[in-house]
Amino acid sequence: MIKQIALAVGFAVCVSALGGCTLEKPKTAVAVKKPPAPDYQAANPPLPPAGNIRAICYNEADLSAFRVRQTQQSLVVGVLQCQGAGGVRLYERQYTDFLNKFNSELNSNAKELQAVANKKRANFNVMVTEIANRTAGRAPVDPEFCGRQLRAFEWALTGEVSSLKQVPSPYDFGPEMSIFPCPAP
Repeated sequence: MIKQIALAVGFAVCVSALGGCTLEKPKTAVAVKKPPAPDYQAANPPLPPAGNIRAICYNEADLSAFRVRQTQQSLVVGVLQCQGAGGVRLYERQYTDFLNKFNSELNSNAKELQAVANKKRANFNVMVTEIANRTAGRAPVDPEFCGRQLRAFEWALTGEVSSLKQVPSPYDFGPEMSIFPCPAP
């Protein structure tokens, strides 16, 4: 008899404990979608000491040519790296729109960057490949990789942007590739 009472009490305790549980799904915060803006770039490494920078620095026009190609290369790698279910490329449509919007600027940029590479005694193809390889290396280690790519596309495709010079690359590889701005005279 005591055993049956103990079981009944235990059952009553369990039922009352379950009564405090809610069967609703937990409420989680939904990430707020930011409006398109050029605020997605990863942090840049520090510049080298000013004493040796004059020998390796790039003027503003040369830097601009490099940065435009860096943006384009970073975005194309993002298209290849950011995939959904079944390997579907998430940003293929955005990249097509990007190419359509900036095609003439990309064509002239290739010539500008080739001239910069020649002036700096660098190989244009190696430079472009290095940007792509460095971008691909960020994909497995930056949890915001695809988000940065999407934000860059969103910003580039807004009506506010009329030139690729207004679109920061998701990553600035200039310092890693010894491409630094010249200090002010």
